[in-house]
Amino acid sequence: MIKTLDHLPRPHEDGATLAGHFSDLAPPLNDRQAQLEASRCLYCYDAPCVNACPSEIDIPSFIRNIHQENVQGAAQKILSANILGGSCARVCPTEILCQQACVRNNARECAPVLIGLLQRYALDNANFTEHPFKRAAPTGKRIAVVGAGPAGLSCAHRCALHGHEVVIFEAREKAGGLNEYGIAKYKLVDDFAQRELAFLLEIGGIEIRHGQKLGDNLSLTELHQQFDSVFLGLGLAASKQLGLAHEDASGLLAATDYIRELRQADDLSQLPLADRCIVLGAGNTAIDMAVQMARLGARDVNLVYRRGVEEMGATEHEQEIAKANQVRLLTWAAPEEVLLNEQGQVRGMRFVRTRLEEGCLLTTGETFELAADAIFKAIGQAFDSSALSDPLARELKRSGERIQVDEQLRTSIPGVYAGGDCTSLGQDLTVQAVQHGKLAAEAIHARLMLNQEAA
Repeated sequence: MIKTLDHLPRPHEDGATLAGHFSDLAPPLNDRQAQLEASRCLYCYDAPCVNACPSEIDIPSFIRNIHQENVQGAAQKILSANILGGSCARVCPTEILCQQACVRNNARECAPVLIGLLQRYALDNANFTEHPFKRAAPTGKRIAVVGAGPAGLSCAHRCALHGHEVVIFEAREKAGGLNEYGIAKYKLVDDFAQRELAFLLEIGGIEIRHGQKLGDNLSLTELHQQFDSVFLGLGLAASKQLGLAHEDASGLLAATDYIRELRQADDLSQLPLADRCIVLGAGNTAIDMAVQMARLGARDVNLVYRRGVEEMGATEHEQEIAKANQVRLLTWAAPEEVLLNEQGQVRGMRFVRTRLEEGCLLTTGETFELAADAIFKAIGQAFDSSALSDPLARELKRSGERIQVDEQLRTSIPGVYAGGDCTSLGQDLTVQAVQHGKLAAEAIHARLMLNQEAA
């Protein structure tokens, strides 16, 4: 339970009713709908949707398979490029990636092919009697993967596919990373992250060791000595700070901490509920937090951002979800002071109005206050530098806070690779992390086989 919110009441509705508020955000296509939608694809040569997909799925090919009623072939095509294609179909911002690039946007109808829903349809309806990929002959090589999030799982699966033995070291009690702990509950329902994990592990040759945290009971130095290659899929585990007084007050916490508790809760009626709450931020995590509080029964939810709507990290689609759930979007306001009651608990926040002048964000001096029982920070995640505290880890080159890698996901230490949000390469998206893991695995395999041939 979240101790900083223990003083708050519980939702008014019972667990079963609340669970109904967190049902599937986007209902899946039925057979007839999938056929009609697949028929709208023009099967472009050098399709722009493929170029826009971070995991390089052959989109026209899998959609053609659906149109030809070859769902199994469509699913195989997707998984060969993205082994976590099921979760990506649900959480990927397709509206700004493949669907935005769809040539249908330039046609008179101005409606792209619903690629994400078609991808989900293929994977949900494929019926694999066994894992669709077969491992290569054992190579005798061992790979250490740190972090069982999308990047780590993708790397592990592709390395196992090539015949290597893989050990994943995961700090938490469940694997899945962001898919298990950080995505809004209504986006990944029915324990989907764990079902997708079980499917991935059917490839064989992958062991997961839980309770293993780099910088705590695990060191990069030891992994580098004991394994033939190491992949770091550490993610961004720390939350950025506001830099204000009373940031540790009861009622103020990181949005990701609450989302994690919500996703793991068996009974949503036992979660602490802020009747009035403030969410600070402008990305998809901020939207996820605000919408979920509204669905739990909060009557006054304000999402506050220091810049304008046009500069919000959350997509227009996500913003519309927030509005549909009666979340108020307040822009051009920066946090100035955390307001406390006599018990030292959050009672609200004072904001200062902001404006842009020659590209610089300035404060106007005008302030206002919002009452709140809780404040949730969704102002971005930061890299937890304690993970890289041992002597070898300190030799890793950084780009800002993150690990520096080249296009093959190689770090500055030979044999050590990194991918996902902990690196400076690409966007902070689940689908990007999956691609990083896949590319790193291919680079690891090429290096190990080259060395084996040379020996």
